[in-house]
Amino acid sequence: MYKSRVIGVASAAALTIGLIGAAAAPAVAATGPETSYLVLAPQGKSVAKAEARVAAAGGTVVASYGQIGVLVVRSTNTAFATAVAGAGVQSVASTDGLGTTLVDDEESVALDASAVEAAGDPTGEQYWNLQWDMQQIDVDQAHEITTGDPSVVVGVLDSGIDATHPDLATQVAKDQSASCIGGVVDTAESAWSPSTSDHGTHVAGTIAAAINGVGIVGVAPGVKVASVKVVNDDGFIFPEAAICGYLWAADHDMPVTNNSYFIDPWEFNCVNDPRQRPVWQAVQRALAYSTAQGTLTVASAGNSNVDLQHKFVDSASPNDGSYPVEDRTITGACRDLPAEAPGVVTVSAVGPTELKSYYSSYGLGVVDVTAPGGDTRFRTGGATSTPSDGVLSTTYPGGKWGYKQGTSMAGPHVAGVAALAVSAHPGMKPGALASLLERTAEALPCPVGVYEPRPGYPAVCTGGERNGFYGAGNINALNVVQ
Repeated sequence: MYKSRVIGVASAAALTIGLIGAAAAPAVAATGPETSYLVLAPQGKSVAKAEARVAAAGGTVVASYGQIGVLVVRSTNTAFATAVAGAGVQSVASTDGLGTTLVDDEESVALDASAVEAAGDPTGEQYWNLQWDMQQIDVDQAHEITTGDPSVVVGVLDSGIDATHPDLATQVAKDQSASCIGGVVDTAESAWSPSTSDHGTHVAGTIAAAINGVGIVGVAPGVKVASVKVVNDDGFIFPEAAICGYLWAADHDMPVTNNSYFIDPWEFNCVNDPRQRPVWQAVQRALAYSTAQGTLTVASAGNSNVDLQHKFVDSASPNDGSYPVEDRTITGACRDLPAEAPGVVTVSAVGPTELKSYYSSYGLGVVDVTAPGGDTRFRTGGATSTPSDGVLSTTYPGGKWGYKQGTSMAGPHVAGVAALAVSAHPGMKPGALASLLERTAEALPCPVGVYEPRPGYPAVCTGGERNGFYGAGNINALNVVQ
């Protein structure tokens, strides 16, 4: 996940809320730097009145998402949030300073190809013997039944996909790819390709790297992936980009999307916080629309090793550097978005021994399933890192392969398995697909007592066969296609 350590990102520092009022918009006030806003029309209503108020308040609509009643607006009016308030506008939030960086628990470690070239691989893929993650979830046996349907396209909402990579050159649906940076769609290949991060390329390889005798194999090499770029060149995800991405994927018939980030520089978006409420509302609308259109959203649980079910103090947010970090008590009114939104399949991470990765967040009733995300510290009790216990996948630039770990790496295993399931059972709706993933997962028991595989990362698992660490269990590719 994109964050600093593992999952990653998205957005929100100081939010300015516009209250609903009846008065006409006041005259445009002093000008300042151009600022981005989300403007929400009342639920289920036309955006026409909101668009008129935006214009009267000195704003410019750069993207109109009438499907969910959300406008992406830019304005130099320093009093825009107040000026736009009134009939037709439910709320408004400035999104400047709301970006969160995409970061994995540990940086990529390049594969030393010379050390494994002669190792051999019975499946024909060059580095299959290093793909413990695929072997753990029975990908090879699943491929005896299906490698996936090429009409199935998985949306990768991330930092872009390198469509020139030898393992991905045949796998990217270019006609369904787009950049959503700034909340505005740009279908130029240069816009949706990676520029500063290989996170999206790594995720894409896990989902769909080709069977071609080169490199690795993905969970579903028969399907396609679409690059839906929501991470800007500085590594930030803003709410307008994520919302644009959800709608783009839904309106382009993608049955599954992978989302390895959180929205807000505060990792947890609290609906009772007036700074954050409009972001919560807009994201919820977008996700609900996406589900209604037939898209299942898969999201990483996060890499903070926190119990998402219980109250705790978040002392690491906001993490965008624009505002001082503040201690906030996280209650039931707060959610890690999109992971804790309704209808989303939330994924924790395990390592090679199928035990919870030391960094993975968890929570009974929050985590739906788990999947291989890597744990490079379990062998040494946290002392040193063993890169090969991370997840090997495609990297950028240069068409290479490398290891990463994080719930960002667990999520695409689930998205890939979901793509296999849709291929084997065409027409499956999001709810039924989510249920199938859970029913076919391999249950994993809670560790006894306090689980602390790396010093400083204690956790306690609650529940029985379905529990807070693993949800319904480890995802399984073979089981969903039988």
